[in-house]
Amino acid sequence: MELVRISEPPSPDKCLIRMRAADNVAVARVRLSPGQLARLPGVELTVQEPIAAGHKLALCKVPAGELVYRYGEPIGRATQDILPGRHVHLHNVAYEELGTDYRFPETGVGPVTPKADVPCFLGYPREDGRAGTRNYIAVVAASNCAAHVVQLIANSYQGEELPPGVDGVAAFPHGDGCSQSTGADTEQLQRTIRGVLDHPNVGAAIILGLGCEGNQVEYYLAGAGPRLRGMTIQDCGGTTATVEAGRREIGLMIDRLAAEPRVQVPVTRLVLGLECGGSDAFSGITSNPALGLCCDHLVAAGGTVILGETPEVFGAEHLLVRRARNRQVAERFLAFVEEYKNYLRSYGGSFNDNPSPGNKEGGLTNILEKSLGAVTKAGSSTLIDAVAYAERVRERGLVFMNTPGYDPASLTGIAAGGANIMAFTTGRGSVTGFPTVPVIKITSNSSTYARMRDNMDVNAGLIADGTASLEEVGLEIFKLLVRVASGERTCAERHGHAEFVPWRIGPLL
Repeated sequence: MELVRISEPPSPDKCLIRMRAADNVAVARVRLSPGQLARLPGVELTVQEPIAAGHKLALCKVPAGELVYRYGEPIGRATQDILPGRHVHLHNVAYEELGTDYRFPETGVGPVTPKADVPCFLGYPREDGRAGTRNYIAVVAASNCAAHVVQLIANSYQGEELPPGVDGVAAFPHGDGCSQSTGADTEQLQRTIRGVLDHPNVGAAIILGLGCEGNQVEYYLAGAGPRLRGMTIQDCGGTTATVEAGRREIGLMIDRLAAEPRVQVPVTRLVLGLECGGSDAFSGITSNPALGLCCDHLVAAGGTVILGETPEVFGAEHLLVRRARNRQVAERFLAFVEEYKNYLRSYGGSFNDNPSPGNKEGGLTNILEKSLGAVTKAGSSTLIDAVAYAERVRERGLVFMNTPGYDPASLTGIAAGGANIMAFTTGRGSVTGFPTVPVIKITSNSSTYARMRDNMDVNAGLIADGTASLEEVGLEIFKLLVRVASGERTCAERHGHAEFVPWRIGPLL
């Protein structure tokens, strides 16, 4: 990747970013005008038409039918002759599912061995060996019929001063829990809710149902300890009585949580969930690879990283296969990709339905280009395991989780799997958070950072500006990760963003 320090207006040597020497396109670092001269090592061309910042232009003639390369990988096929200096995007690049020759690992890799001397954060050790970065009381709806009352209970604490050590009372309303088909859909919802209730950032919880829904409260109480209570609105006597009963239970929980101070915990107990949303062409150049370096730091220290968003690894899955711990993990990962492909086909869709209008406006042409940039946020560590949506992550190191690309649903599954902190990269700008897990926002470009300053925690756009290196921003993210794990509030937390959207995969009855 070629990045240089720039000053406006850019000189011909300072206006393009090429990721690999084999690429026949480059990304415009700033808006380019017709007649403008642009250079890269071995390439000199004249811009032929207006090129928006983040959009691609051809570095050489790309004949119709030939492959277009970015990141050293094919991202589509030219539908017409594309001359040097011309805009390369939806109008002249066709999407197709290109065949992939997977290179499976020949030898297995053992589990990650943490370093002897690793950084620590101030966290909440739990009985099962995990650790919380927050200490919340969660009020979780068993079904949509209890969603409003759950919100009323949590809202009743707004403005109340809680004792140190209690981060808040967090509501988990949702639209499911009844009239669902028995089987995979119900099991996935139950796995998600159980992961929310039994989460390291949750010191105590209430599971609240109406009483007659399909997703019964009793399912969650079997074998539950003193940190979980169950109630139904029908047994309590209606909305007002349920709010009062919920507050009585929470009063007891607050006293217990207030007696649990933060203590020094090694970062080996950090489980970092990864997400990208509102991506643009700079995401794969700045924010994602910088986050990837942070992930490599964490994995080397014995921590865990969860990469999700199955639709946004398609086209780059061969890169993860090469890094798999063994063939068994690689095949389990690929099975999730194939399963998701069949899921989309059953509705007449494809992975290329994923890029949003904002992604395309930001310069991303199709899912292949988007995925090649997206997977860089997971760094270069060995892929240790692959798990289902909301499944408890038990291995240390880099783990893949089968989630949608849709941000709130993906975050929900990753959090339910045990992530106690999240890092979310964005190019266009995203404000999504989660009720009990801090979400760090990392923007790919300085324009979005300036425009949405109160929602962004890190400006990785400095890399494209030439004023910071990937290594510097990656280390900045890692240091912020430790501070946030110790209690520093993120922008999403300060604004109260608390999106919770379980992934619904089945029919309504």
